[in-house]
Amino acid sequence: MKKSGVFTFFYRLLLTLMLMVGINGIFLAEMLDRWYLPLISVFVFVAANVFPSVAKGGYPSFKFRMIAHGSELLLQFLITTLLSSVIYIQSAFQMLPDNWVKWALCLGGALLAEFILFWNGIISVYCTSVQLGIKHRFIGIICGFIPIVNLFCLGVIIKITMQEVNFEIDKAELDRKRINEKICKTKYPVLLVHGVFFRDSAYFNYWGRVPAELIANGAEIYYGNHESAASVDDSAKEIAERIKQIVAETGCEKLNIIAHSKGGLDCRKAIACYGVEDMTASLTTINTPHRGCGFADYLLTKVSPNVKNKIAFAYNNALLKFGDKNPDFISAVTDLTQANCTKLNADVFDSPKVYYQSFGSKLNRASGGKFPLNFSYNLVKYFDGENDGLVSENSFAWGEKYTYITTKGKRGISHGDMIDLNRENIKDFDIREFYVQILADLKKSGY
Repeated sequence: MKKSGVFTFFYRLLLTLMLMVGINGIFLAEMLDRWYLPLISVFVFVAANVFPSVAKGGYPSFKFRMIAHGSELLLQFLITTLLSSVIYIQSAFQMLPDNWVKWALCLGGALLAEFILFWNGIISVYCTSVQLGIKHRFIGIICGFIPIVNLFCLGVIIKITMQEVNFEIDKAELDRKRINEKICKTKYPVLLVHGVFFRDSAYFNYWGRVPAELIANGAEIYYGNHESAASVDDSAKEIAERIKQIVAETGCEKLNIIAHSKGGLDCRKAIACYGVEDMTASLTTINTPHRGCGFADYLLTKVSPNVKNKIAFAYNNALLKFGDKNPDFISAVTDLTQANCTKLNADVFDSPKVYYQSFGSKLNRASGGKFPLNFSYNLVKYFDGENDGLVSENSFAWGEKYTYITTKGKRGISHGDMIDLNRENIKDFDIREFYVQILADLKKSGY
């Protein structure tokens, strides 16, 4: 066991024993005839509830310190509840019926203390944890009223939140160790280009926790800032103008582009057709449907024109309010069809001056993805085979280098996971480190 692990174990053991005194102080005072024990109990109990955990330290932010604090309190609640139950059941045979008032008073104090301990812990993790997710929060609320089951659910919550804290501590430590290496400081800045039906926003970053991780490791990041839904041609023109703007304002000469989903098609056309070939060092496409998306063909074929027009009208009007100047839902979806992508591939050629590489991922089963990808997975699989919930495996590969990603077991990696859409820590796949290594490789290659 590591030294930090040994310290954490003894810290929790000590604090749990102290809390046992704090929670059962009245009872212990009666049993041991020590008048000062309730005073000590109050001090210990308040201190444990007010001061955040210091079990491992090195927290990346106050938020993770509070998650750790809440996790510790819930763990201590679980242990002290079980031990206190044994104490009061055993003492009932000794004190009842003659001393039932004292027994009830002691029990009432213990219940109140456990109540405070639990709600302090659960509110702390519910308000700060990302990995807990909506599902486990909901299950925790529903099962909280079912005896025995609620303790099991509480154990799951504690496990998830403690793993979240330890993961972030280890990640922060890794970044501290390599801070001087500037592993992501590529020769040219990085332009992140989003896919269809999203916008670059200061309030909800399309790329999740990825940009902050890249910047922490030396990267210089810019965003495409183009419309959420438009034809490939219109998006390509916007991206080309954005590239010219960044180069003119910074004097960086070239950019490394990382594009997700339809953004990869947009960038390929921008490079080939709109005068930014010499301003682009590399293009990395992430889960881009280079050979089209059979699901898009299905939707356009099976959905009635009336329904399609209503959806397009609603979407276009909504996105006008979010900053799009001329959103075009139908054109965006149409350019993702297999026929249109085949035409694009025939008309648009890669530049010999640009390094092209691509990545794709696979969901291992529908339940591995979040809504709506868990819904579309089986439809895409029916038409195109293995996929990420939207795009099939045979559509991803483009350029000199192609890497296909999934995980062991039943989960896999979805279209949204590849941009950290849900901010989820996935077993066997660290999405932030994935992008760090992309830039590290570009840096080694002189880009």
